[in-house]
Parts: sequence; structure tokens; C-alpha cells
Amino acid sequence: PFDYPTGTMSFYRVRDRYYVAIPYKIPKDRFEIKKKTGKATGVDINVGHFNYEDGQLLIIPKSLTKTYSKIKHYQKQLAKKRTVNGRIKGAQSKKYLKTRIKLQASYQRAQNIQTDLMHKFTTELVNNYDQIAIEDLEVKGMLMSHVASKGMHRSMFGLFRKLLTYKCEWYGKELIIANKLYPSTQRCAACGLVKKGDEKITLQGNKKHGTKHNEFVCYNPSCPNYNKKVDRDENAMANLTLLVKHPELNRAL
Repeated sequence: PFDYPTGTMSFYRVRDRYYVAIPYKIPKDRFEIKKKTGKATGVDINVGHFNYEDGQLLIIPKSLTKTYSKIKHYQKQLAKKRTVNGRIKGAQSKKYLKTRIKLQASYQRAQNIQTDLMHKFTTELVNNYDQIAIEDLEVKGMLMSHVASKGMHRSMFGLFRKLLTYKCEWYGKELIIANKLYPSTQRCAACGLVKKGDEKITLQGNKKHGTKHNEFVCYNPSCPNYNKKVDRDENAMANLTLLVKHPELNRAL
């Protein structure tokens, strides 16, 4: 790579560490197109895990859970060291500064784990599949919710789409973005029936039938999955995969 011309180099500081960024200008024709596999997959994105044809990826592994526990611990320590008798200190003690450095290091470790996980997963997708269908999530809108915002940040939906988009372009793979109104969660992948009204599945499940939020049950008598409990995320992933061969379904149904 050192044979290629470089762009403007930049130096920057992140949490008391210094970095240098050297952008290389590599022509597109130098990227090798990945071999065709004849396979396609949909990726159903959830807080905590992503479902695809070959299985499930856990977005928050044990190493990340431990790091989040450390972050929570250091945050509590900082809050205690920052106040005396309910009042905020004017000056910061040495112990306070040491704890803050530990907190910053934990944040950096969490970010490194997440970024590494996303790079490996997106590379696996472009290596194994020719067409990849994903949902068009309104990440900014979902971050406005105090209930889902923390899970959204930790699942890194935005980074996943960003990495997958440019890798598909680099390596000659097709990325399909599902219409925002495409009911991947409410549609039965076996018969095509779309749940509406009080039949819909919500975060609390379905009150009418007493099913849980992760259960999809089709009540169409002619459906092969009639009255069977199917994993909702697996069903959504199958609906997204269906868009590869049936792009005409990529709309509100």
C-alpha cells in the first residue's frame, strides 16, 4: 500500500493518546472483486443481536459486558468524588483524575471491541453472500427514545450500515435496502399474510393472543406454519432475504 499516493495526513488526540491518520488514494480497479457464492441473505437488526442466514451474531459479547460494568463502576466513583456534602467541588483531586483516566480507557476499549466486531461481521457477509438485504432504520429517531437509545448506541446500527455499504461497493456485492414501510416483522415468511391492527406484534408481544414479543404465530389456516410459534427475528430475516428474488415486494404491504 505504500506505493500509492497519500492524502493530507492528520494528527489528533483522543483520551490522552495521540494518533496519526494517513489516507491512501487507492484506485477502485485495484480492489479484487470477491468470488461469487450464489448465496443471499437478509440481516435482521436487533438490539443485542443480528440474525442472518448462517446464524446469529451477538453484538454485546462477554468481554464488552465486563467493560460496560467497569464503566458503570467508574462513573459512580466519579460522581462520589466530585461532590462534598451535596456540593460540586471547585477543584478536582488526584484520585478524581486517575478515576477519570480509567473511565476514558474503558470507553476506548468498548469502542475498539465494537468496531472490531462490526468489521469482522461485515467482511464475513461480503465474503459469503452476493446479495445482502438490510432494513432502513431511522437511527436518529430511535435515539430520541430514552428507552432504546442506550441499546441503539451499543448495537452500532449506523456503523454497521456504513461499513457494509462501502465494502459491498468495493467488492462487487449487491446491498438491498428494504423500504421503511416494508413489514418484515409483521409479515409471515411462509404465506405472506401481514398482521394488522390488534394482530400486530409489539415490544410487549400480542395481548389478543397472549404471545411474547419474540414469537411470531400465523393464524392463516392455509399456511404451513399455521398456529406454530416461530422465532420473530428468524421470520423477519427470511422476509428480508425474500427481497433478493422478489424486489416487487419492497414496499408497504
